[in-house]
Formats: sequence, C-alpha cells, structure tokens
Amino acid sequence: MPEKEPRWRRFQAIKVRRKAFTRSAKRAEGATVRHAHKFIIGRWDNIRSVRRHILTWMFAVAALILVVGIQMVWFQRSYLTAAPVAGGVYAEAVIGPIQTLDPLYATTSAEQSASRLLFSSLYNYDNTGNIHGDLASGMKIDATGKVYTITLRPNVRWQDNKILTAKDVAFTVALMKNPSARSVMNASWKDINAVATDDHTVQFTLPAAYAAFPQALTFSVLPEHVLKNVDPHVLRESGFSNAPVGSGPFQLRLLQVINDSTGRKIVHMGANDRYYGGRPKLDRFQLHVYGSMDEIATALRTGEVSAAADVTSDVARSVNTNDRYDIHPKPVNSGVYAIINTTQPQLKDVQVRRALQLATNTGIIRNVLYGHPQKLDLPFVKGQLTGDDVPVRAEPNITTANTLLDAAGWKLGTDGIRTKGGEQLKLKVVTRKNSDYERTLEILAGQWRKAGIAIDKQVIDPTAANQNFTQQVLQPRNYDVLVDELVIGGDPDVFAYWHSRGLLNFSNYSNAASDDALVSARSRIDPTVRSAKYKTFAKQWLEDVPAIGLYQSNMLYVQSKQIHSITDDESIVVPSERYADIQYWTAEMGNVYRT
Repeated sequence: MPEKEPRWRRFQAIKVRRKAFTRSAKRAEGATVRHAHKFIIGRWDNIRSVRRHILTWMFAVAALILVVGIQMVWFQRSYLTAAPVAGGVYAEAVIGPIQTLDPLYATTSAEQSASRLLFSSLYNYDNTGNIHGDLASGMKIDATGKVYTITLRPNVRWQDNKILTAKDVAFTVALMKNPSARSVMNASWKDINAVATDDHTVQFTLPAAYAAFPQALTFSVLPEHVLKNVDPHVLRESGFSNAPVGSGPFQLRLLQVINDSTGRKIVHMGANDRYYGGRPKLDRFQLHVYGSMDEIATALRTGEVSAAADVTSDVARSVNTNDRYDIHPKPVNSGVYAIINTTQPQLKDVQVRRALQLATNTGIIRNVLYGHPQKLDLPFVKGQLTGDDVPVRAEPNITTANTLLDAAGWKLGTDGIRTKGGEQLKLKVVTRKNSDYERTLEILAGQWRKAGIAIDKQVIDPTAANQNFTQQVLQPRNYDVLVDELVIGGDPDVFAYWHSRGLLNFSNYSNAASDDALVSARSRIDPTVRSAKYKTFAKQWLEDVPAIGLYQSNMLYVQSKQIHSITDDESIVVPSERYADIQYWTAEMGNVYRT
C-alpha cells in the first residue's frame, strides 16, 4: 500500500495542457481532409469512367441473389408445408351470463364451458360420443348393481401442484349433497354415498340399481384442501367462484369484466403444464362471454373472436356470407319439443293432442333451420333405440286431424276457429327468446291454425330483468304448449321428463304403464332388456302425445379457417363436451417439414 501512494499522487499532479491538445486536434483534422481530397474526391473522375463496369457487377450480384432466393423458395415447397402449429391464443364466444366459475353452480352455456376447461371429472365423453375414463382408470359394479368402485389414475395434480386423491372426489359429492351448499346437482345426489377407501379408490353406494349411473360421474371434482374450511353456506359467494383451482387442461389467469350491465366478460386461461392428459398445444384460451346472439354475430364479423359455440341459425347465416369461417352443424343428444300441458282443460282429451300431432309437419320446420336438423319422433334421439321394432310416429295428415277434432266435439265456425260449448279452442303457446325457437313457433302456429285452432303466442326473454322463465313459466306450468329443448344426454334415461313423479315433467304426463316401463328400464343393466322397456314406453308415449318431437338439436359451431378444433367426423353429446380433443386444438398455421 505505501508503494502505490506516490504514483497516485503523481497522477493527481498531472496538469492538462489545453493549448497543446488543441494544436494536436487541428493537425489531425487537416490530415483527414487532405486524405479525403486525395483518395475520394480527387479520384471521382476515375470512378465515373468505370461506372458501367461497377453497375454491371452490381446487377450481376443482384441477379445471383435473386436466383438463389427463388431456388430456396422452390425447394422449400418440396420439403415444407403449411400446417397447424403449437402456441397462440384461441378466442371462443359463448352465450352468458357467467356469474361463477364454481362448477357446483354452473347452469349457463358459458359457466358449463368454463367448468369443462378448468376442471376434470371421473368420466367424460370422447370424440365418438362414448363415455370414457378421465380421472378414473377403472370401474367395478357389484352383483346388486348398487355399489360402484372407481379407481383413479395416479399422479394427478391440482393446478397448485397438490396431489388429487379419492378424498377430493368424496368431498365433492358431500358438497353436492349438502343442502347448505345449494348445488344445482343436489336433488340428483342426495341419496348417494361416496367414500374414499384409499387415496386412489372411491366407492359409491346407491339406494337402488341405476344403469345410467356412469353418466352421472361426469361432474367436476373440487379440491378439498382449498375448500374444506369454507362454510358451505357461503361457498357460492366465496373467492373460489372467481379464482378456482382445478385440474383441467387450462388454468385461470384472469376473469375480466368488460361490461357488468351487459354481462360481457372474458375468462382468460393458460395451458396447464401439469395436466395429466398432456399439455394443450394452445398457449392460452379465451372464453368471451356475451349477453346476446347479436353481440356474438358482431364479434365474429369484426374478428374479435375466432370461433363461437352453439349459435342460432340467424348468426350462422350472417357470418356465412364470406369465406372467413367454417360452420359445423353437430347433432347433440337434445331435442326440441312442443310440450303439451296435459292437465289443461282443452288438452286433457287425448284426441285433441293426437290432432295436434297429425297437424304438425316437422319437415317444414327442419328445412328452414340452418344445417337442417335431424328428424325427432320419439322422446329419445337417433341411435338410442335400435332394432326393427322401434315405434314410429304417424305421418302428418291435416284431414285426419280435422276428423279427430270434429269427433271430439270441436266444430269449425265461420271465422275459421273451432268452438265447443261456446268456448274457443285457443292455446297459449310459449317459448323462450331464441330465433330458432321463435321461427319454430311461427310455423307451428300457422299449421295449427289450419286445423281451426286459435294460437296465442308468447315469447319470454330469460335475460330481461323483469322476466324469469323458470319462475314465471316452468314452475307454475304457465302454458298450454311449451316449445323448448330437453337435454337427453348420453343415456336414454328420460325418467325426469316423462315419469309422473319426474322433477322435470313439464307436460304433467301420467300413465301407469309408462311409469312402470321407465322405472324398470333404469334399473336394468342388460342393454337388451333396457331397450325393450324403452320401446314399450315410447309406444305408449306416441299414443298419449304428452309432447310432439320437432327436431334433434344441432350445435352450430363457427370457427375461423385458420384454426383447427371441431371436426366434421366427431360426435358431441352435449355442447360443453366439444372440448374432448382440446389438447390438440390449434390457433396458428406455420411451415413444417413434410413427413
């Protein structure tokens, strides 16, 4: 240290000689100018004399570069091709509202779609429409048909990296059963017990044999470690509803509220790197929630979204005017029916109901709807009953319909309306606001008027603040005829709709033979026996006419030509199961090597 101090002091003592520095800078500047004059400006005439040679070489080099570039592009076409590539953002529009991301309370299309993306279930439907294991790796049924033992696949993790176990499944069932939690599945699960016998095994015990029970195992499984300390009374209002932890292919990034008054929201999700089914090819998935079909149509036209699910015929037609989108009409296991309130005075007479059936030409209705949905004669969708002895509905015949009404005492007046005992044959036909249902109602009204029936049409908007479709229409059965959709699902168990004690028996239908067939069919495991029972029920249903099948529902899926998701050859049971192959969906195109 002492040796270095003198040097530092000498460095500090150095004085900058400014005049000497200035003279050196001027000498350098002069030298630079003289060299520039000598070697550049002074020789400019020489450059001009050889400019032709220079230009010739420049053009030759440019031509060579161009030829090499063309050759590269030409040969690339032989080993490269445009194909879907991983990454990117998929933006899909759905109809709302979305008030919760907790699957226990999912009722709307948007909420059910979000649940399917964020959560896993024991079973779900594959792209052939068949049920298969999701979290479940195996199932055993005891001899009584009342005990189901489900084995879980190992090493499944929640999105917070905790292990998913059978205790989570049992916990979820307990929540669904708990009346304090107010789950939408409470009525279906209240008599079923679920016990985790070990970390990878859960046992379900039913009060009676139920052949369709595997279809019920498509519920979303919830994390016990996150929710065990949440009071079931406040579960719906808890933070989990806006920031859930799931085990599905995507995980929540942000629930963005665009416009609270219109219900416009965006559910931002990112690919789940821990997903046991394999990380999705998409980096992100955006679920755009809209309050009306008009808003969805606008979003498609402006490019705000690249796809839309379950749109109406009007929306499909409006975006089909350009070549930007592909539209896939996918039949789902649901049907649109004219549901007849059999307890209404004018409709208690089965002859009047049969006359309505004969006066209805469903072919006209199907032809005006986009995608021309399939015919629906029975309380089941196509393929659920098989064989040569499947009952068939009689073809429409307005003449026979008029004969039946005449025989029932309803006489045609000079005003074209039938009367009996001074009372008009007038029916209140109700549907919910939906362009397809409204068009169907118009056609039905026109056909029934030809039989001398007066029609009072009513359209209820479920999204209006002053209208509640369930409380105003469904619960009090406030209609003579209801045009609405019934979701049948993957199994032909339609007990809830047509049994006299069914919770969703909107026709108030009651028939002892029909009830017996429905009860017997749902308790039989043998598919041949079940089918025979359902055929017996279907025959009675056609004779009693508690409803008229209008058409099998189509899910109209609109997607940009640049994305790859729904395909023409896949089957979809319910719209929310369109994500069966979500891991392979893509949103971008790129060049890849030919194989």
